[in-house]
Amino acid sequence: MEAVRLLRLLVVVVIAASCTTGALAATPQLKGLRMHLTHVDAHGNYSRLQLLQRAARRSHHRMSRLVARATGVPVALSSKAVASGGDLQVPVHAGNGDFLMDLAIGTPALAYSAIVDTGSDLVWTQCKPCVDCFKQSTAVFDPSSSSTYATLPCSSSFCNDLPTSTCTSASKCGYTYTYGDASSTQGVLATETFTLAKTKLPGIAFGCGDTNEGDGFSQGAGLVGLGRGPLSLVSQLGLEKFSYCLTSLDDTSKSPLLLGSVADISESAATSPVQTTPLIKNPSQPSFYYVSLTGLTVGSTHITLPRSAFAIQDDGTGGVIVDSGTSITYLEMKGYRALKKAFVAQMALPTADGSGIGLDLCFQAPAKGVDQVSVPKLVFHFDGSADLDLPAENYMALDSGSGALCLTVMGSRGLSIIGNFQQQNFQFVYDVGPDKLSFAAVQCNKL
Repeated sequence: MEAVRLLRLLVVVVIAASCTTGALAATPQLKGLRMHLTHVDAHGNYSRLQLLQRAARRSHHRMSRLVARATGVPVALSSKAVASGGDLQVPVHAGNGDFLMDLAIGTPALAYSAIVDTGSDLVWTQCKPCVDCFKQSTAVFDPSSSSTYATLPCSSSFCNDLPTSTCTSASKCGYTYTYGDASSTQGVLATETFTLAKTKLPGIAFGCGDTNEGDGFSQGAGLVGLGRGPLSLVSQLGLEKFSYCLTSLDDTSKSPLLLGSVADISESAATSPVQTTPLIKNPSQPSFYYVSLTGLTVGSTHITLPRSAFAIQDDGTGGVIVDSGTSITYLEMKGYRALKKAFVAQMALPTADGSGIGLDLCFQAPAKGVDQVSVPKLVFHFDGSADLDLPAENYMALDSGSGALCLTVMGSRGLSIIGNFQQQNFQFVYDVGPDKLSFAAVQCNKL
């Protein structure tokens, strides 16, 4: 009798183990994934000047939004109120990011493109029935047409991770996610199967937004947050690292985005030594990737500022973040003034008006022989003896029409941002496990 009971128990254990194994097998364990990012202006047939104008306009808007989030002071930026005071000549959208990711949502899977944002966490798309939705190039996602869509209850841990949530009458997790200005998304938190590079990823928590405001979203159908919080795509996938390598502004090649085990820098692809600096956490802004900027070098001038100049302050303001969605680099005014002074002193060219582009410091290049113009070297020094030694094209932009040679660095207050002009053709690895950022020069279109 005892033997029979033991046999039955063994059968139950075997069946339970089989069921558990089957459940695990049904959920693919993502180790590494290679995707591609497309610049929002890649297919716009814009001139170099127009690309610069549009990038500057998006950057000023995004900088204002990020500063507003960091300082808690709302910023309203009109279509003409750019940091330089210039009136841009090209109709542009306010920017919530510079790069788009192709993905598919639901079962059957429907293709969308979404803005990629290292400065926020929530993954979301517009959903039917729309109360207030912006125009998008693809059909709005219809949850009722997908067999894998499920709303999340108010008791969900993801619901608790939202900065603002409500419990609907049907006990669904309602959310409102704001971006520091008039941009926001509102709807219900749900789970769905996302398809990235033909890999199906079930159970991704995302915002199904029926009320979405902000013209900066209209480049895509929503947004994919790659920030440090639990709601971001990389956190949900349990990945400790990701990297990207952004191509130049006027290069129509796509930029590789590498998730997980494939995110490391290949020594054979790197054209400079790999540099590593610690990632710093700011409890007031847990989504941002902060680094410690210790100094700057402009040509022969080494600019050393007190550590407090770029440090995170007690109230959560200040600090330096690395951001993929801002084109221009913005430095706290004390640092920017020193950098500007050093450039003016070492450039053997007269200054020029850059307001038509949307940049602050420009020089008048000679009509002939512009290729022979010498510009001072620019190096950013980070904690851990990591130096971001930039080629001239990563910080000087030429408008061939007017001959204006402009610095793609500007001043800010409340937050400093290392933008994507400075990151182009460098591979950046965000290693959130040991909290470190690594980078090296790489030809991104060959990666």
